[in-house]
Amino acid sequence: MNVQAFIAEHRVARLATVSVDGKPHLVPVVYVYDGARLFIALDDKPKRVPPMQLKRVRNIEADPTVSLIVDDYSEDWGQLAWVRIDGIARIIQRGRVHTQAIRLLREKYPQYELAKLEDRPVIQISVKRIAHWEHTPERHEP
Repeated sequence: MNVQAFIAEHRVARLATVSVDGKPHLVPVVYVYDGARLFIALDDKPKRVPPMQLKRVRNIEADPTVSLIVDDYSEDWGQLAWVRIDGIARIIQRGRVHTQAIRLLREKYPQYELAKLEDRPVIQISVKRIAHWEHTPERHEP
């Protein structure tokens, strides 16, 4: 498996954060990967609260340790694969990295071309560890 390509080419992942009281919180996200960092926009899709009050944001502010899982599922279990990225998250709202993140997100997701992302926060995850698994025949032979 080319892990870097697997991360870069996939379009959906699940972001795991932990609340102050230790409860896990998991949400599906779209993301972009620049080889060292992942970026997740807190876009303008309808949400119940303003972006900085989202549970994932509050969790990151309390504990920036996060995990993101990208996976392939198939009824043919010989096609299963996943990559887990552990990292440190922070919320960025302006500056060069914020501008770069928005550009990369728009390049990957046409849905973001018209979205008003410039005034929206972005989650930046600095990658600390990558773990991966894929089905290989030798793992399942007797």
